[in-house]
Amino acid sequence: MLGFLPPVLRGAIAFLLLAVNTLFWCTLLFAFALVKLVLPFQPVRKRVDPVLNGIATLWVACNSGWMRLTQKTRWDVQGIEGLPYEGWYLVNCNHQSWVDIFVLQHLLNRRIPMLKFFLKQQLIYVPVIGLAWWALDFPFMKRHGKAQLRKRPELRQQDTEATRRACEKFALVPTSVMNFAEGTRFTPAKHRAQASPYRHLLKPKAGALALALNVMGERFRSLVDVTIVYPAGRPTFWEFLCGRTPAITVRVRQLPIPVEFCAGDYAGDPAFRSQFQRWLDQLWQEKDLQIAAILQRA
Repeated sequence: MLGFLPPVLRGAIAFLLLAVNTLFWCTLLFAFALVKLVLPFQPVRKRVDPVLNGIATLWVACNSGWMRLTQKTRWDVQGIEGLPYEGWYLVNCNHQSWVDIFVLQHLLNRRIPMLKFFLKQQLIYVPVIGLAWWALDFPFMKRHGKAQLRKRPELRQQDTEATRRACEKFALVPTSVMNFAEGTRFTPAKHRAQASPYRHLLKPKAGALALALNVMGERFRSLVDVTIVYPAGRPTFWEFLCGRTPAITVRVRQLPIPVEFCAGDYAGDPAFRSQFQRWLDQLWQEKDLQIAAILQRA
């Protein structure tokens, strides 16, 4: 509707609408989160968590509103039809930009239960929204370098325990547990540094997925595998706000989760770890070929 405006003005309007929307809904969110903080009992959580998720769902819906108002993006989406809302899902996606999060929320909001992301520990300090993520029980993960882990192997357990605690909370209320298996946003420099065997993807990290399945595997209805492609190139968040993302292509598929992956010990069983990594590598090979085909047609 506002597509006729200059990009910078559209970006300013979109940013203002996002900020107002976030402040409004977070005020309500924090009020109910305070109840959960003061009364940290399971019966209270079962009543308060759906309210918190409902508030977050309305925040996402309003974000979709300003996106429609300010963006002229052409969406090419396949595979989201017929996703049953009930139950728990494990969602996996490639990662290229902060825009990915808005794309996923926009498309999957109210189709499956609310997405809960694995986040870097530093993001808890983002003004307002970091506290909102904490109130919604998003798991915050600490990233340790290889040198640090060699000196202090016990640090590996921190993310494991954070994931386990978060998944135990997710088990109380239907949730879509979201994971970017690459662990970071794709860039050509990271791709070269990894010597990634995939043309359009970084190497996937299996640990968080495996642990989520170990804690909650029997609850998950399926794996929702999402592939996001920006045919005109990966946009920055500001470019997206300015309407400089002409097209977004998304492919979604539901995949069964092998039953044996719900009980294995990824950290302690080398044979299981190898089996799980082969399964994830196969998914990544298929995703890489899919991205290549989409870009070739663009």
